[in-house]
Amino acid sequence: MVQEGLSRIAYIIEDIHESVLFINYNEARLRAFSEIVQQLQLPHRKLVLECKTRWNSTYEMLSSAILFKEVFPRYQDREPRYTCCPSNEDWVMVEKVCTILEVFDSATRIISGSEYPTSNLFLNEVYRIKVLLDKLHGDETEAPFIHDMVGAMKTKFDKYWGECNLLMAIAAILDPRCKMTVIEYCFPKMYSKEEAREKIKKVKDALYELYDEYVADMYSDTSTQSEQIIDNTDRRSGVKVASGWSEFIQHVKSAQTSKPQQSELSNYLEEGCHICEDMSTPFDALEWWRTSALKYRILSKMARDILAIPISTVASEATFSAGGRVIDAYRASLNADTVQTLICGGDWCRSLHGVKRKNKNMYG
Repeated sequence: MVQEGLSRIAYIIEDIHESVLFINYNEARLRAFSEIVQQLQLPHRKLVLECKTRWNSTYEMLSSAILFKEVFPRYQDREPRYTCCPSNEDWVMVEKVCTILEVFDSATRIISGSEYPTSNLFLNEVYRIKVLLDKLHGDETEAPFIHDMVGAMKTKFDKYWGECNLLMAIAAILDPRCKMTVIEYCFPKMYSKEEAREKIKKVKDALYELYDEYVADMYSDTSTQSEQIIDNTDRRSGVKVASGWSEFIQHVKSAQTSKPQQSELSNYLEEGCHICEDMSTPFDALEWWRTSALKYRILSKMARDILAIPISTVASEATFSAGGRVIDAYRASLNADTVQTLICGGDWCRSLHGVKRKNKNMYG
C-alpha cells in the first residue's frame, strides 16, 4: 500500500532526493544552505537522504525536507546549478502524502516490535489505517491525486482485509485493556452494520469454542492425575497403602477443578477493562496474565499461547525494506529447530543478564 502511495509522486520524490544530494555534496553548498536557514530563523538543521530500498527512510526524507520548503527556492536564487527545486504545488502534495505515510510508519513500528507482544496490538493499528483510507476516499474536497492514490491503496487493503482475521480479533480481546469493547468499537467502523454484527458473533463464537478446548484439555489432564494416587509403602509389610495426606490432596484437587457455574472467560469479559494508571510505562499483556494466573487458571494458559504469537516474523527494519532478503548458504542450511533454538537462546541470555537488543539505524 505504501508503494502505491509513493508511486503517485515518484517525480517529486526524485526532485527532493536530488536536492538533498546536491546540497550535501560539499561543505560550501551545505554552508550556503545553512545560512539561509539561519536567516529565516528555522529551528531545524538537518536534511535526511533516503535509502531507496527502505520506504520509511523515504518518508523521513520527505517529512524533514518539508521543514525547509522555504529555503530551497532561496537557495536556487544563489546557486544557478541547482535545477531540481520542487514547486509550491509539489510541497502541497508531499505534505498530504506524508500525513498518510505517518500512520503507516507508526503502525509498522508498533506491530514489528520484538521486545513485547504484538498480536493484541494489530487490530487497533489496522483499524486506524482503514478509517484513514475511508475518510480520505470519501472526502470530495481532497485533491484528485489523493483520491487516485487512496483508491489504489484502499483496493489493496480491502483485498487482504476482506475476511476477518479471527486470531487478531481474539488476541485483542485477550488484552485486558480491550476485551470485547475493542471489536464492538472497531468493527462497526470497518464494516457495514450487518457485516459488523455477523463478524462480532463469529469472533465471540470462536473465542468460546477455543476456550472450551482448553477446558476439555484441563479436565482430561486432571482426571488422569487423579488415577495416580500417591502411594506410601509400609516398610515392614512391603504393602502399598494410600496415605491420609494424598487422599486429602486429591479431594482438594477435585474440589478446585469441578466445573464452575460460570466460566473464567465469562467472568473475564464481564469485568471492566483494565485501566493503566501509569501511562508512561509500557503495558505488557503477557505479564498481566502471568500475575492473574491464579484467578484465571485455564484462560491464562490460552492467553499465553495466543499472545505469544508475533504478528510479524521479521524485525521492523526488514519490514520497511523493499529490497530482497539476503541469507547466506550457511544460514540457509540450518535445521529449523536449530534456528529456533539459537533465537530463543539468545533472547533468554539477554533477558537473564539484562542486556537490551541494540536498535539498528534504519534510516540508511
